[in-house]
Amino acid sequence: MEENKINKKNNILLKVSNITKSYTEKKFLKKTVKNVLKDVSFSLEKGKCLGIIGESGSGKSTLGRILTGIENSDSGFVEFEGKNIHKKENKEIKNDISIVFQNYVSSVNPKFSIAEIISEPLIIETTMKKNEINEELKNLIKDVGLSEEFLERFPNELSGGQLQRVCIARAIATKPKFIMLDEAVSSLDVSTQVEILDLLQKLKKEYNLSYIFVTHDLLTITYICDSVIFFRNGKIEEEISDIKNLKNIKKDYSRKLIDAVIEF
Repeated sequence: MEENKINKKNNILLKVSNITKSYTEKKFLKKTVKNVLKDVSFSLEKGKCLGIIGESGSGKSTLGRILTGIENSDSGFVEFEGKNIHKKENKEIKNDISIVFQNYVSSVNPKFSIAEIISEPLIIETTMKKNEINEELKNLIKDVGLSEEFLERFPNELSGGQLQRVCIARAIATKPKFIMLDEAVSSLDVSTQVEILDLLQKLKKEYNLSYIFVTHDLLTITYICDSVIFFRNGKIEEEISDIKNLKNIKKDYSRKLIDAVIEF
């Protein structure tokens, strides 16, 4: 039993401890404080996909920005392989973290070619030479299910699903260990969603990735995730460590989300 605890501890990739976050809002010359995240703690094991599901405004996207180092928390900390990601001396950790956003259109520069979009992190974060980058681009575009000819195209020449594949190619370009997927398929039609989810599962194995999938869609969670957190009003309402036990949920809020899917 003790050995299992040690092995699990060593297998933790991301540990979130007591995260809080609030914003000051101005309304009619009056300042109010909005508590967005309230003492949030959980962990992600290596090679796993954790789903975070909640209604709009529940705070899950704010949590995502903190987990990837884009934004700081008011208190608490996020550890990646045992190191606090928000400390300056650990800034190299961010090379192991990528993010794929919901809005694939605003995520890319419309004036950049697909080759330029995917190569951007390689140019910024690596010491690869131009010829090495060109070869890597061919591998990356193929890995996301597109042909080399797409490298010469521009965002307006691609469908939504194709452009999201490009965003995924950019996310895996630096060989990260962890990818945050923030509503990454919710803007796509259902058939394209399934294609992208299948792609993510394939890449997870090939690149030895770990995911956190932030969404409001329970069906997406059950398709790709190993475990799930139900998020409500800035805090964890319920956590299911094994997606197979989803039927054993206890909280009314979690049940409400599941029932909404069943009714749909």
